[in-house]
Amino acid sequence: MDEQSSLLALFTSSFLAATLLPGGSEAVLFGVLTAYPELYWSALGLASIGNTMGGMSSYAIGLLLPDEKSLLKRLGGSTRGLIWVRKYGSPVLLLAWVPIIGDVLCVAAGWLRINWISTMLFMAVGKFARYWVIAAAISL
Repeated sequence: MDEQSSLLALFTSSFLAATLLPGGSEAVLFGVLTAYPELYWSALGLASIGNTMGGMSSYAIGLLLPDEKSLLKRLGGSTRGLIWVRKYGSPVLLLAWVPIIGDVLCVAAGWLRINWISTMLFMAVGKFARYWVIAAAISL
């Protein structure tokens, strides 16, 4: 796979991994950085952007849910993420990268109509930090 195709696969994998679909973008990041170590910052940036966009798609789903019953159904009956977002606001989206709970936080933030700009910024910082730690470990 050439460099551009590798980066496209990484972006796509990162986007899908942040939605309610399962995915392993970390493995794709590992593959890209192993094959093309010179793409370190490009890979880190695209993985972070793709994962943030995927998280924002979950936020958009939350915007579309009409009532709390629909929200709880979408969240699998768990109220923990909703409580956290109500209590801490957009800074809790620093944890949007955490498997399972991250999806819940993103959907809950949308449903609660938390400001999308602050949501996206906190989400992006958290996701970038996670990929940066992974990429740094790979580069050792």
